[in-house]
Amino acid sequence: MTLYPAIDLKDGKAVRLTKGLMDSAKIYSDEPWNLVKKFEEMGAEWVHIVDLNGAFAGEPKNLEQIIKIRQNCNVKLELGGGIRDEKTIKKMLDIGIDRIILGSIAVTNPQFVKDMASKYPIAVGIDAIDGFVAVEGWADVSTMKATELAKEYASAGVEAIICTDVSKDGTLSGVNIEFTLEIARSCSLSTIASGGVKDESDIEDLISTKEIDGVIIGKAYYEGKIDLPKMFKLLD
Repeated sequence: MTLYPAIDLKDGKAVRLTKGLMDSAKIYSDEPWNLVKKFEEMGAEWVHIVDLNGAFAGEPKNLEQIIKIRQNCNVKLELGGGIRDEKTIKKMLDIGIDRIILGSIAVTNPQFVKDMASKYPIAVGIDAIDGFVAVEGWADVSTMKATELAKEYASAGVEAIICTDVSKDGTLSGVNIEFTLEIARSCSLSTIASGGVKDESDIEDLISTKEIDGVIIGKAYYEGKIDLPKMFKLLD
C-alpha cells in the first residue's frame, strides 16, 4: 500500500474542495511546495497533485507552483488537471513530473490515452458520481459506468487507475472501499483509492483488502485526522 498525500492547486495556493465544488475551496497554504517538502520529510514516496484551475480550463494553469514544487522537492510527483494533448504531457515530464494523470480525455478519447500509455508513464483518473464517470472537473456526468471505463484500459499499459467517489471527496465520511474494489476487479490494474478518507482505520481497511495498491490522503491530513508519519512508518 502506497500513501499519496495530496495537493490541490487553485490560484497558486494549496486547497481542498468538498465534493469537487470550486467555491468550497479551503486554503491550506500559500506556498504549496512547502507542504510537499513536509510530506517528503515525513517519508512520502509519492505526492499526488491536481491543478484544479487546469481541470476546468483544459490546460495547466498553476505551472509556476508545479515547477517550484519540482525544484524544491525530491519525492515522485503525479500530476493531473487539464492535461489533454501530447505536447502538454511532454512538457510536464520535461519539468520533472514522474507520472501523468489523464481524466476527462480517458472518456472522450480512449485511443489517445492508450497511445500515450504506450510511450509515457500514465495513470487514468476515474471520477464517479453514483457509479457514472464525471468529467470536466466533475462539472458533467457521462453515461459511462466507471467499471466499464476501467475495463477499457485493462490491457492498455497504464501504470495505475485512480478512482474517486466524488460524493465522498473532501467529506471525511469514509472511503468507498466497495467502489474501489469494483474498479480493481474490473481491470486487474494497480488501483488507487481516492475520496473521503476519514482516519487511519480507512487505511487499515484498504490494506486488509489486499487488492488495493494505494490511497490518496487530503483533507484527513490537513484537518488532523491522520498521523501521516506514523502511517508511513507502519507501511515501511
